[in-house]
Amino acid sequence: MTRVAILGASGYTALELIKLLLRHPEVEISVATSRQEEGVPLSAVHPSLTGRIDLGIEHLAPERIAERADCVFSCLPHGVTASVAGPLLETGLRLIDFSADYRLDDPEAYAEWYGQQHPDPQRLPQVVYGLPELFKDDIRTADIVANPGCYPTSAILGLAPLVDSGTIDIEEIIIDSRSGVSGAGRNPKLTTHYPECNESLSAYSIGRHRHTPEIELVLSKKSDKPVGVIFTPHLVPMDRGILTTTYSRPLRSVEEADLFELFHNFYAPHPFVRVVKHLPATKDAANTNFCDITLRVVKGRIVTISCLDNLIKGAAGAAVQNFNLMYGHSETMGF
Repeated sequence: MTRVAILGASGYTALELIKLLLRHPEVEISVATSRQEEGVPLSAVHPSLTGRIDLGIEHLAPERIAERADCVFSCLPHGVTASVAGPLLETGLRLIDFSADYRLDDPEAYAEWYGQQHPDPQRLPQVVYGLPELFKDDIRTADIVANPGCYPTSAILGLAPLVDSGTIDIEEIIIDSRSGVSGAGRNPKLTTHYPECNESLSAYSIGRHRHTPEIELVLSKKSDKPVGVIFTPHLVPMDRGILTTTYSRPLRSVEEADLFELFHNFYAPHPFVRVVKHLPATKDAANTNFCDITLRVVKGRIVTISCLDNLIKGAAGAAVQNFNLMYGHSETMGF
């Protein structure tokens, strides 16, 4: 049994993580922290947990956490995890980080996209990017794993077989994503206020969304040259879910049947990617750890569509996958 601590336990992704870990046979949730909710029962912050877990929220120093846990899931905001990761790891804890602090391997890129200097740049070379479908073997031995962003997960999974096989022009990739409102987090914002977003579909951060360098970096690791993408995210008035459409130019003549075979072979070892013939919808993957992917060839271009639950496969579910790999369990344990 592995004792786990959840830092930043008051948010949406933390709630989904707790629900997954409560049914994991090899996990005991021993610590939940939050500065804002210190001293409050976890079930008071998340009423759906009433009767399911009897744990109070605390604010603890790293050495106190290490006394009561073996592994830490950090759901803290960007810039915060990196300030506490060192003390946590020095106690012997292993860390799965939900923030963007360790997803980019270049501190200058982090400063450019996140508007602040990286608090822990010397640790970046030690971090493994936590997308099991691409980096499973590295995750098994990692002490610190950077859980992927929700948009990048949907985009990368939709493009990885094409980039890895050298099928497409990696300088002409367009990514169009739509996400439910929970992707913006639990803290109130004007753009996610009900009267502002209800019955309205809007694009945002065109050409400057922080997930752009993450997508390019990870896809570049599957290619022999840097990958460039145009990424446009959209906010959809629904609670959860992401649908991502990608458009790319093949370098040679391609047939849909051959591309489906490519995708089936690429994802055959990976239990949470479903390559489907139909056009998937966000409800197909809602409340699951699946990513559903299909493709079409249209006027000489390859179009892929991927759907996932942004709170599970895009966050908490991926973290549990990573935990399972790190501790030698079946990848599907707890799901």
